[in-house]
Amino acid sequence: MKIVAFEADGALRLGVVERERVIDLQAVDPRVPADLGEALAKTGGDLSSFSDLVRRAPASTHRPLEAIKYALPVARPGKILCLGLNYLEHAKEGGHQKPEFPSIFLRCRTSLTPHESPIVRPKVSETLDYECELVAIIGKRGRHMSLADALSLVAGYSCFNDGSVRQFQRRTSQWDIGKNFDRTGAFGPWMVTTDELPKGAIGLPIQTRLNGHVMQSDNTENMMFPVAEAIADVTQAMTLEPGDLLVMGTPSGVGHARKPPVWMKPGDLVEVDIGDIGVLQNKVEDEG
Repeated sequence: MKIVAFEADGALRLGVVERERVIDLQAVDPRVPADLGEALAKTGGDLSSFSDLVRRAPASTHRPLEAIKYALPVARPGKILCLGLNYLEHAKEGGHQKPEFPSIFLRCRTSLTPHESPIVRPKVSETLDYECELVAIIGKRGRHMSLADALSLVAGYSCFNDGSVRQFQRRTSQWDIGKNFDRTGAFGPWMVTTDELPKGAIGLPIQTRLNGHVMQSDNTENMMFPVAEAIADVTQAMTLEPGDLLVMGTPSGVGHARKPPVWMKPGDLVEVDIGDIGVLQNKVEDEG
């Protein structure tokens, strides 16, 4: 299933995408939570009830996909854990050695923006960079996961643009401030459930296009720390919970490594395209 969050009548809603239409789940059953994280927590990660709702949905619950206003696939993620340097060529272009362990940093909710909403270039810096990334959405609670069991925590996958203000990211050895400017991290357009994708979302082409030009192009099979390994590692330290996000790092070709550097600027259209998941699309605008 493709599960999409959207806004209608001043409220958040969840839907299931089928071709060019969306089945409005709250219109079928008002008891369905409007936040995917809440729905995952309520069902223990089992979204089969959504399939049942789709099967009995009357035509009056269908909306045209092109007309919806997209919201974040998970409205209120509890934790947004991000991997840095997870593709070897990207590590090299930044002057780093092959990492021995996953490099983990955190994003906060105010740094996120949904599909078709603007990515915002801040007033204080022009050094806004793009980073196409796979994101795993956690479906159920887990701690101390083994490598063999780690993927059982994942409900589905989406696209992410880990927009980074490089000037601030590189001021100190801690990256977080450059990764957390408001509305710089795009997330969407929807979540594709694990049953529709290869195990661990391995083997998917991943690409960034800036104004139609391919800037990054790789394959998720080249992640040095795949999803299962990342989950096994982070759950040694912390409990993952429904609605948490694990953002899986970017391949080479980022703007700061180009000569001259290429920064996103107002009016640009940036797209993150991950095979079998979809295309995350955002315009760039200046902070008001």
